[in-house]
Amino acid sequence: MDVSREHIEIVQGAGGPKARIAGHNIRVEDVVGWHEVQGMSPSEIVKHFPTITQADVHAALAYYWDNKEELDRRWAEQEAWAAAFMEEHLRNNPSKFQEAKKQLEEKWRLEAEAQREAERKALEERQHVG
Repeated sequence: MDVSREHIEIVQGAGGPKARIAGHNIRVEDVVGWHEVQGMSPSEIVKHFPTITQADVHAALAYYWDNKEELDRRWAEQEAWAAAFMEEHLRNNPSKFQEAKKQLEEKWRLEAEAQREAERKALEERQHVG
């Protein structure tokens, strides 16, 4: 039996099919992130997730390298979609903190503007008196 097929299964889910370690909810992209981004060794990953084996981790990494171009493209598309969704969501549904921050910044801007205007008038008066 193919080692990848023995350790990796493809499951349907939101956003399309996902490769994961067979019998677990640990996705190939999780393993790739831990190994490639966080620098964890396969044994460190197993230490954190003792229900999987080093063979599972190596199979996930092999699956990634065998399908790297497709997986990287899919993950980049998902990240772009999520970022656009969050940006739109925050624009349409600002949090109370964001609203308070915006109001405070506007208040400070108006106060600074009023201060500059008062300083300008005081300077003009001094110039007319002097």
